[in-house]
Amino acid sequence: MLRKFAVSNFKGFKDRIELDLSKTRNYEFNGFAIKNGIVKDSIIYGPNGSGKSNLGYAIFDILMHLSQKWKRSESYVNTTYGWKLDSLMSFEYTFDFSGQIVQYDYMKDSKENLVSETLSVDGRTVFSTGPDVFEFDGNEFPISEEAYRQLRNNSNSPSIVNYLYASFPLPDGHYLKSLKDFVDSMLWFRCLEDRGFMGLLSNTVSLGQFVIENNLFDDFSRFLQEVSGQKYFFASAPGDNKNLYCVIDGNRIPFAAVMSTGTSSLFLLYFWLKNMKGASLVFIDEFDAFYHFKLAESVCRQLFALDDTQVILTSHNTYLMTNDLLRPDCNLVLKDNVIKPLCDCTEKELRWGHNIEKMYRGGAFEA
Repeated sequence: MLRKFAVSNFKGFKDRIELDLSKTRNYEFNGFAIKNGIVKDSIIYGPNGSGKSNLGYAIFDILMHLSQKWKRSESYVNTTYGWKLDSLMSFEYTFDFSGQIVQYDYMKDSKENLVSETLSVDGRTVFSTGPDVFEFDGNEFPISEEAYRQLRNNSNSPSIVNYLYASFPLPDGHYLKSLKDFVDSMLWFRCLEDRGFMGLLSNTVSLGQFVIENNLFDDFSRFLQEVSGQKYFFASAPGDNKNLYCVIDGNRIPFAAVMSTGTSSLFLLYFWLKNMKGASLVFIDEFDAFYHFKLAESVCRQLFALDDTQVILTSHNTYLMTNDLLRPDCNLVLKDNVIKPLCDCTEKELRWGHNIEKMYRGGAFEA
């Protein structure tokens, strides 16, 4: 699981900003949201322009270096703060893999060019590279002098993690394999004016084609009725295996022609729920932008029911800020370049019976 993340000089983050998911409390309710002392399910709130979307982009920057899964490269052009191309962006990741703490840090001056890279496990440095340093644990990973020289002098700035992963056989449970598997299973997506995703899959997929090829007509219909109360009967059309149709009064009508913006967003969510099995970390940006407030809560419960998947959502919908859904240490606020759980934003002891949404709207969490 992702335990902690920090970034600086990236997009709108001039100064270092840290997301610490290990800052949990001993609440006795909604224990599903915490796993091994780490926040598994969370919602990040914050004013417009506070950096919620940029935080997601920053977390998923690691895909640029350690994964071959689908990326949104267009979102990582001129990403230094203020477009200062001579400045370095800094990324810090702390993972917890079954109690083993893996720290992976790097700095870069452009989308793909690593300037420094460091990996440590339980406080032991495996390697550390940079303009004036090249430290390498040759006992665990014995490489030839020639390979060492080439790595040190390589102008392409390849990731040492990728080199070690490809060059040495690794047993199950090895921290490098755990790191690569986690990154390959990360998923970011959004459904706002533009749709997009990063991670988990290697190519784009047509939603209608996915339903048709997997014969999910009835399943998708049940999903829409369960989460939103809408009743549709779906079918395909002869000679068209890409577009989903709904049947209205005996006529096949393209679903795209009748679905609302919110239903379109649910269509995308349905697709990802079907493909989310095995996802390590899911980040959904403004996940409920087109949802009714009760629908947003229903969707949250579906996502939080994924036992082995860490879920981070961003939202403006304070209806979801309730102890019936999560806990004060899982509701996070991003403001003025600081991310805090609600329980750290007040000196008041928060309990299950507190109306934390009302308190938030009343300015009780300004600490």
